[in-house]
Amino acid sequence: MDRTVHVMITGIVQGVGYRAFIERQALSLSLCGWVRNRRDGSVEAVFSGDAASIDRMLAACRSGPRLAMVEEVSVTERAADGELREFDVLPTD
Repeated sequence: MDRTVHVMITGIVQGVGYRAFIERQALSLSLCGWVRNRRDGSVEAVFSGDAASIDRMLAACRSGPRLAMVEEVSVTERAADGELREFDVLPTD
């Protein structure tokens, strides 16, 4: 069963390779979606794909790369987005 989630990650998640880490994980799990830094210091992402792969991705978000210090991962379920066909790193919003 496919699943799509919108995720907000807070903590020390910018300047530590977090987006690149997320991109590698998402690609390895064959997920579609995007990730971007936010001006408030958080990271925002959307993941779409197999439910089990989404669960693994969310676990990766909670751990992050070695230098990150993740405080919170907020997850909101979304309706499937048929326009998501690949995984992108977007500019800061």
